[in-house]
Amino acid sequence: MAGVGKTEADGSTPVTILGRTYRLRGDGDSEHVKELAALVDRRMREIESLTGTADTLKVAILASLNIADDYLKARRDSPPTSSRGRKADERENDKRLARMVTLLDEVLAG
Repeated sequence: MAGVGKTEADGSTPVTILGRTYRLRGDGDSEHVKELAALVDRRMREIESLTGTADTLKVAILASLNIADDYLKARRDSPPTSSRGRKADERENDKRLARMVTLLDEVLAG
């Protein structure tokens, strides 16, 4: 599981993914950032275990694809709502996915 810490004075939240510590900034609260990091860490460890690869970039890409697949399946399988409600939900989900992608970019750049 990803290690977590409190939000630092600079607004970053230290998290640990695959044994490496990153200082992430997000527009959500630090608990949300910690939750995202824990999800990424868990998924990357699963992929690492299944594939037996130590290539962190390959693990990160496969984990990203896996998380994106889960997102799209959940979006497709969500119960129908009004057109206006569905569009609002899709916008919120798209924002959440964009935040996850941004955090992943930061991890890969680190």
